[in-house]
Amino acid sequence: MVVQAVEKFVDEDELMALGSNVFAEVIDGEMVEMSPVGTEHHLIVMNILRILDAFVRANLVGHVFPDGLIYLLDADGKHLRGAQVPDVSFVRKGTLPKDWDIKRPYPGSPALAVEVLSPDDKPELLLKRVRKYLQFGSEQVWVVYPDSKEVHQYKRGADTIRVYTGSDTLEVDDLFPGLTLTLTDIFAMPDLSEGES
Repeated sequence: MVVQAVEKFVDEDELMALGSNVFAEVIDGEMVEMSPVGTEHHLIVMNILRILDAFVRANLVGHVFPDGLIYLLDADGKHLRGAQVPDVSFVRKGTLPKDWDIKRPYPGSPALAVEVLSPDDKPELLLKRVRKYLQFGSEQVWVVYPDSKEVHQYKRGADTIRVYTGSDTLEVDDLFPGLTLTLTDIFAMPDLSEGES
């Protein structure tokens, strides 16, 4: 994701007024636009989304959301200091605010935020985004690296980052007891050559 400073101290209405054709987040009170991503990025996101959503629905433990849902992490009065859009997110059952207008962004942080690295992502901004999720209530953040086929797992309150490589199985019992999730599942690529002559 390539980011560019657009405007300082936006509010929720201004962010929503951008419409569905513009993807943006608010980091430290500054709106930043996110660039489009390629097919590999979306295939990895869909792998994670399908696996988590099937498990969460079968076990009735919450809700999994795809890319596009804005989480309002930090609001200073009317101004937004932080609003982020993970590629995949999970919200635990029972934590959805009762008075939440589901046409609006989510007022809070997901239990899990998953970020799939894009070629244009800047490491310092990615780390800042991870820290913001954890600071404002996320239990875990997974950063997925398509080129090296790694997943870095950050946990709130933990001093270390767990790095998964090869065919490792992620430790996910804190969020999804009983789920088996391997890197092979995450990075599986379909045969896209079907139909070619």
